[in-house]
Amino acid sequence: MEALDVFTVRDLRERTGDLIRDAEQGRLVLVTKHGKPALLALPFDEQLLEYGVHRALALKLFEEGHVGLAAAAKIAGTPPEEFLDLLAQAGIDAVRYPPDELAEEEHTAS
Repeated sequence: MEALDVFTVRDLRERTGDLIRDAEQGRLVLVTKHGKPALLALPFDEQLLEYGVHRALALKLFEEGHVGLAAAAKIAGTPPEEFLDLLAQAGIDAVRYPPDELAEEEHTAS
């Protein structure tokens, strides 16, 4: 899972450049106020333009491993079966195996 960058409200004033760099790199950023989540910054990219806010957010959260398939489908406002189609359309793998686990599965299957 890719770590979610966290900025405080104070960081927004002092580290604006870092926040912009994260957005340019396609990273999500969580902004907190008094230690509690206040907003989630979603990069303005092709996925956002093509799929809209809810679906782009769901794709990004799923791709980075922050939510599972059911939660991502709920965020996207689609049934899980439709979200699987959306993943395929976006070129995102629905199932990911770590290389060592995949090798073990292949060995077991043969």
